Amino acid sequence: MQNLRLFLYVIIMPAIIVSLFSACSTGDNNTIQEKTDQKFTVTDSLLKQLLIDTVAREAAVSELTLTGKVTPDEDKMVKIYPMVSGLVQDVKVQSGDFVNRGQVLATLQSAEVAGFSTELISAEAALKTAQRNQQVTADWSKSGLASDRDVELAADEYRKAEAEYQRAKATMQLNPSKGMSYVIKSPVSGFVIEKNITNNMQVRSDNAENLFTVANLSDMWVMANVYESDIAKVKTGDDVWISTLSYPDKVFKGKIDKVYNVIDPQSKVMGARIRVNNPQLLLKPGMFATVTITTRERQTLPVINARCLVFDDDKSYVVAVDTANHVRVQPVVIDRKAGDKVFISKGLHPGDRIIASRQVFLYESLKN
Repeated sequence: MQNLRLFLYVIIMPAIIVSLFSACSTGDNNTIQEKTDQKFTVTDSLLKQLLIDTVAREAAVSELTLTGKVTPDEDKMVKIYPMVSGLVQDVKVQSGDFVNRGQVLATLQSAEVAGFSTELISAEAALKTAQRNQQVTADWSKSGLASDRDVELAADEYRKAEAEYQRAKATMQLNPSKGMSYVIKSPVSGFVIEKNITNNMQVRSDNAENLFTVANLSDMWVMANVYESDIAKVKTGDDVWISTLSYPDKVFKGKIDKVYNVIDPQSKVMGARIRVNNPQLLLKPGMFATVTITTRERQTLPVINARCLVFDDDKSYVVAVDTANHVRVQPVVIDRKAGDKVFISKGLHPGDRIIASRQVFLYESLKN
């Protein structure tokens, strides 16, 4: 009897174990297959909390990054030169000061201005004399005491005297003075961005260096450097975005209003001028700037917002959702980026819906 039990144990138990193992394996495979086939469904309540974007199609945009320098608008900048020679008496402004039109910048002690005053007085006296002579000659002509030629000569003398008076008057207006002091005034309102004058300095009227530069800084230029390989990508009228070291979180918008079609022989770059509004005076002359130019091409591509992307293992993905609220991980191939726009060359089509919030959480859930 004992031998029979041993025989049954040795023969039957392995069969039972194999049967149980097979049953367990079959159950696990069915479970895995069921999990593989099962799609993750977003509930209506969760769907209402998610931001969903629709893939659009737009003309592809290329970005070009250049370096540049902030300069004043030359159309709103004035360089002030000395009109007379003399000794600087009093400099009333410094670099960076704001001045109004007509404000005194400095005064010079000059002997030349005394000559201007004398010329004006002499011209005024000569004009009065010529006017009286013309009137007397006209009266004599009526009485037959003066010929028509005398009348004509008197009129010519009057015209010459008047022209000389106007010249002397204009000279005094251009060279405002009090006695022997020559007054330098600002012809425009703006900031003093350059000052090349000090007290007790001797200046000459033929000096090639300007004394002051006054500029209105409400509009600025950014002079961008365009390398030869990028010339075809830069055109007049292109919109640009400008950033500076001083304001890393602020972007200034401008527009290219002139392209200089000449390559500098030393720097080997072509210049592009960008006009930028500067109402808050944040941009200062001499600042270095990074210029980003966007250009549109004829090719159209599916486009999404950069916030929809998920990056994993050097690859790009989005979480797509169909009409039945089934979500899936969709690999995509990026063609190019322009700001917050991403153009897709493979993986999406216009009209596809993708999740634009909490997509990283959903991606990890679907991935695992």
